[in-house]
Amino acid sequence: MSITTAFTCTSAGTSENPIVAFTTPPNYAERLSHLLTVNAYSPLWCPTLSIQPTPSSFAPYLSSHSLQPFSAIAFTSRTAIQAFHTAAAALRIPPLSHSGHPFIVAALGKDTDLIDAEFLSRICSNSERIRVLVPPTATPSGLAAVLGPGGGRRVLCPVPLVVGLEEPPVVPAFLQELRDFGWAPARVEAYETRWAGPRCAEGIVKGSEDEGMDAVVFTSSAEVEGLLKSLREFGLNFEEVRRRCPGLVVAAHGPVTAAGAERLGVKVDVVSSEFGSFDGIIDVLNASLQRLRI
Repeated sequence: MSITTAFTCTSAGTSENPIVAFTTPPNYAERLSHLLTVNAYSPLWCPTLSIQPTPSSFAPYLSSHSLQPFSAIAFTSRTAIQAFHTAAAALRIPPLSHSGHPFIVAALGKDTDLIDAEFLSRICSNSERIRVLVPPTATPSGLAAVLGPGGGRRVLCPVPLVVGLEEPPVVPAFLQELRDFGWAPARVEAYETRWAGPRCAEGIVKGSEDEGMDAVVFTSSAEVEGLLKSLREFGLNFEEVRRRCPGLVVAAHGPVTAAGAERLGVKVDVVSSEFGSFDGIIDVLNASLQRLRI
């Protein structure tokens, strides 16, 4: 079964449950769709981005002892972790020597589920040399803060290469924050984030025609830009979508996504305060759409 068939509801307006459209790319879609379903929503998956890992970009940093000049690696996304793991899995010898200064692996929220003992063994054969840090606030700014003062140390930063859209300010701001903390970040483009194409908003367009959507969820600002770019191909803007769907709730996964959406001219109604996982999105949807369950 394809991911589109699995996650796209049959038709807007025919479900007894509130219909929630979401623009999340495939790597996160299954998890969010499952949460929506078990909470009695009808998910309408309308991805506006495609994600393509590029593990070969790690080659300069994964030869024998090539991580020695670095003191940390900071993952801002699940896809970056997966791309690194794919690249490291092909190695015979871990890139970090058995002994040396402590090495930090930092990641956000539920993404750290991927950083297990097997993952760490791909970095260094001595697990005691590695320290895993998870910021209490699952944002790039939280990641920079939890790393603390860098003192001129180097940190490897696997981030996306954005293709077909303008790069959101999140990654450049994160790298600058690291510099402000005294780190020397090395940017490596671990995956490509691409616009899903001119017709990627079709599901939301059709849903709005039937006045069947009750909410739209954004989990990154790039998704918002991808949706707006596709809507223009249909001769629409987001305000027209709102007009067609009175009472539509626009939900953002965390303040970074909310700020990005507002910057692009999309008014956000609710923002999840718990954004280490998608549970926070479900909480704000439950509160906002309670009226539809009465």
